[in-house]
Amino acid sequence: MLTLMFNRDRWQEIFQTIQKNRLRTVLSGFTVALGIFIFIVLFGFGNGLKNSFKQFFLDDATNTLWVYPGQTSKPYRGFKSNRRIEFENSDLKDIKDNFNFFLEDITPRINRSDRVRYKGESDNYSSRAVAPAHQFIEKTIMMKGRYINEDDVMNKTKNIVIGRLVAKDLFKDEEPIGKYLEMGTSAFKVVGVFQDQSGDREERLIYMPYTTRQLIEKNNDKINSIIVSYRPELGYASALIFEKQLRLFLKKKKDIDPRDNNGIRIRNIADQVKQNQQFASVLQIIVAFVGIGTLIAGIIGISNIMVFVVKERTKELGIRKALGATPKSVIGMVLQESIFITTLSGILGMICGIALLGNIGDRLEQFFIIDPYIDNFTALIATVLLILFGAIAGYIPAKRAARIKPIVALRDE
Repeated sequence: MLTLMFNRDRWQEIFQTIQKNRLRTVLSGFTVALGIFIFIVLFGFGNGLKNSFKQFFLDDATNTLWVYPGQTSKPYRGFKSNRRIEFENSDLKDIKDNFNFFLEDITPRINRSDRVRYKGESDNYSSRAVAPAHQFIEKTIMMKGRYINEDDVMNKTKNIVIGRLVAKDLFKDEEPIGKYLEMGTSAFKVVGVFQDQSGDREERLIYMPYTTRQLIEKNNDKINSIIVSYRPELGYASALIFEKQLRLFLKKKKDIDPRDNNGIRIRNIADQVKQNQQFASVLQIIVAFVGIGTLIAGIIGISNIMVFVVKERTKELGIRKALGATPKSVIGMVLQESIFITTLSGILGMICGIALLGNIGDRLEQFFIIDPYIDNFTALIATVLLILFGAIAGYIPAKRAARIKPIVALRDE
């Protein structure tokens, strides 16, 4: 068989057959190339979906619980339902004191919108009043200067940290560090400029000490929400325990019915990440099945074409047998031609599929597909399988044709 594989005359015959039957060769090759191309692209899109879910949580630490006050739905201990729950500074201290084992960082957050002015420039920007730990929870990257520190919080300083786009909008090419911005009726000193991986929206924010915001707002101690991060080494199971205990603790402190799920809302980032990864994995499996279905359709297409091809060449094969060709050599010739076309087309489809994925990048981000890819091993295995089945698709009808007696084949028109 190896001798036939490297037989020069055999290859000349194969190329002559391909030359005479260009349309049939193109159709066979196109079916193979398209099958492997679609499989690689779909498999790559599945990986792109997983990347999209990972990117969604890239901006925040995943070992965090975001705690929000809600509105009660049940009466409890003399309090009526529909009572709006509020968080205060004392809640921060109580959480620190009672959950020291779990706790890594904690920060309040007060969200506001302010008219900000500098010389002749002005615009509306969202501001967040926070504690220093917020920088690590949000993974804020400092470009210039510094972030809010403990001295700012203790002394209620009018120091602010502005986003990259705030600096660009208001200061143009001017150095912002040390300059003062007017926010409402007060002047705030810019002590830092940050950038954020989440993009433009986050980079149009302004951060200030939460105690400063409370001072401005009639010296109250109210906060909108609390973000806590737990020690990463505790793992997913411990995070769920922490979430449950924290919820019960706050419900008890705020006199909320333990069965009331609306009074305190907690967003567990680790739980969301896990759920989204599971969802992405399911999507990837579905996409992979569609891709495998495409491969199977390609194999069926090759089989049908090869059956037609062998039937079309029945007379030619009969003449070869009449001239002394053995069934083995007839099968070998058809099989070699089938493998050659399938291999060439499969490799072409694989290269085109990988090249397309490599050039997509984040162009399909709006469809939740980021940096789609397929590893070379998976692409190669899929291509080899398609070539193997292509060979089988050529072998079965060739073997059937090789069994036909020359006299019968010569009568077949």
